[in-house]
Amino acid sequence: MAKAIKHVGILDNGSKVIVPFRTIPGDSQSALVIESAKLSQTYHDEIFNVVDSPAGQEAVELANVLGIRKFSDGTTMLEVLHSTGKLRKVPTSSITMTPMSDRATWIKLDELNLKIAEQRGVTVEDLAVQPGTDAEKNEPEAKKAIAKNYRSRADALYKEVVDLRRRAEELDPSTKVEKKTTSKATA
Repeated sequence: MAKAIKHVGILDNGSKVIVPFRTIPGDSQSALVIESAKLSQTYHDEIFNVVDSPAGQEAVELANVLGIRKFSDGTTMLEVLHSTGKLRKVPTSSITMTPMSDRATWIKLDELNLKIAEQRGVTVEDLAVQPGTDAEKNEPEAKKAIAKNYRSRADALYKEVVDLRRRAEELDPSTKVEKKTTSKATA
């Protein structure tokens, strides 16, 4: 049986959506969603890679991760989605989610938000991402994971550079000698 993926739902009209914000400040009965069919194939694939990632699945609100991840073109995901009008406000009662691995357990987002609020001992209004809440507390961990990935990629590239230099010098050692001679001549 397929596992459920957090932050993904279906609108009443059948459109598949990604839910970066389960509620919004001042309007706990609305969520911000991204309709996956309205994304370019590249953005769709890159966003779903984030959704499926450990950071995406562990995030309380997907927006926390999208706010620091970048598309392959170097732009920040959440900023681009906002500036291009891809974030759409919809009633939480019009989104069906699958929070359990049991695919028979479909639940409306408004009901899911109520259950989460009850478990945390807060109101549904308190679930909205606010400055100084989980969004900012989780950001350093996400940034550390991204930095670790960059370092790993940089190390691999450095090793490749060293290997390529070695091969080039094996093929044409005169270049290495010329550089040393030129340096001494100019000194």
